[in-house]
Amino acid sequence: MKKNLLALLLLLAAVLSGVAELRGWLLPTLSWPFSASRRLAFLSCPADFAPQLAADGRVQWFGWLVVFSVALIGVYLLLRRTDSLRLPPQAQRSLSRFRSHKRGYYALLILLGLLSLAAADQLIVGKRALVVIAEDGSWYFPAFRRNILPGSLFGLSGNASLAEPDYRKLQQSLGTPGGPRMVLMPPIPWAPTADPAPFPSESLPVKDGKLYDAEGSSLFDGQACRLYPNGDIHLRIRYRRGVPDGHVQGWSPDRREVYSANWENGHLVAEQFSGDGELKNFLALSSNEHFLLYYHPAPPLTGGHLLGTDSRGSDILAYLFGGLQVNIQAALFYLPLVYGIGLFFGMLMGYWGGLFDLIAQRGIEILSQLPFLFLVMVLTDLLPSSLHGMFVTLSLMALLGWMPMTYLIRTATMKEKSRDYVAAAQAMGEGSLSIMRRHILPNLTPIIITLLPFSAASVMLSLTSLDYLGFGLPESYAAWGRLLNDGLSKLSSPWVASSAVCALVLILLLITFIGEGVREATSPRRHDHFE
Repeated sequence: MKKNLLALLLLLAAVLSGVAELRGWLLPTLSWPFSASRRLAFLSCPADFAPQLAADGRVQWFGWLVVFSVALIGVYLLLRRTDSLRLPPQAQRSLSRFRSHKRGYYALLILLGLLSLAAADQLIVGKRALVVIAEDGSWYFPAFRRNILPGSLFGLSGNASLAEPDYRKLQQSLGTPGGPRMVLMPPIPWAPTADPAPFPSESLPVKDGKLYDAEGSSLFDGQACRLYPNGDIHLRIRYRRGVPDGHVQGWSPDRREVYSANWENGHLVAEQFSGDGELKNFLALSSNEHFLLYYHPAPPLTGGHLLGTDSRGSDILAYLFGGLQVNIQAALFYLPLVYGIGLFFGMLMGYWGGLFDLIAQRGIEILSQLPFLFLVMVLTDLLPSSLHGMFVTLSLMALLGWMPMTYLIRTATMKEKSRDYVAAAQAMGEGSLSIMRRHILPNLTPIIITLLPFSAASVMLSLTSLDYLGFGLPESYAAWGRLLNDGLSKLSSPWVASSAVCALVLILLLITFIGEGVREATSPRRHDHFE
């Protein structure tokens, strides 16, 4: 791959991300740093700090830090003298061996495909429309705007004109007077969180005066509903063998008027009606069409939900998509932090040795005896709710997460220190830090690459465990552990728990296969006798 091409792509990403922040746009993936910065107050600062970078009255310094870091990497690559990013011969041989490891190679391709879907963000999943063409021909892009658009722009009136419209219902109003000309929704038109779906329903046919199931093959037994046009329940009627039998309840649109009745000789006898008007007018508020209502968690393939819903009414497929994004963001934040600390202390311990190595080992041995998840749970519980978030949780996990790899880096550094090239560098007067950075660190790359997939699997599993126990991420994040907890508390709805288990097992298997392939490709003992 050409070095300049990669550098230009990084610079373009940094520029687009910065411009989008200042203009109030939301771009897939590129707006993640600023969105993450808005979740926690300490990741932003008042506008007085840098008025030119302020948006919505504050400067999201964490997002700008990420943008400037990406831009600096792009500038560094442009200034390098080499024209390409050619791998060393040993790395090229390792890459060729990895490609021959079919299981690991195909697992990497599948994982890259999933990462590409996650990077598409609101293009794939979201409750906001991608494109809306209003009646007057104006074009709007709600999914790519940070601020909401009022319903008045799309012909809504009353209180609905002041709030953000329900774009799913807006799509159903196409062709009506005052309605939009076009509403383009994402393929999964549900947000991962905070987007409860109405109860899915199926129409029940009536034949010869009797109610049948949705397939029309057998008489209906159970509870059927008559619905208002907006999907709310009007009447709830109990049926036995297709005939009304039992108690009937009804509600007015504002839920203030209540109707209660029983069947006697095939006729409704009202027991209670709290409305002001006549009972017949109340019963005529909905048509005679009956529906089978699926309460949450709703089963798959009902109400447009491919995998069903959870107990909160969230679309499970959208929730899994959001959980994948959360795991990717967690790995991108956690792994550089943990590897930076582990490499720093491990190389110092292995290179300097002596008293520093002894004290550091004893300290790590003491800290490693602390229960990892229990300590994170206690610290999370002690923090105020205003500080709860992904970055705080991952930072607490990183307090002890860097220690397992430190010993491996220490051992590898001690081995590399005894090489002749280190002695030659010392003889030329090169400093210790320079030797570690320029000579030893490149030779630790196989170990780092080998550990990387397993570390990513570890952080995902730890985060899922914390979410399952209720000490992980807040409710605003889609968490597979919380979905698993929800499913195990409702075993009568097996699709909830099974979807979380399948998603977690799939990701962990892919990462494990990739790790095995990397280990096979970088192990010198397995290939030296062939080369």
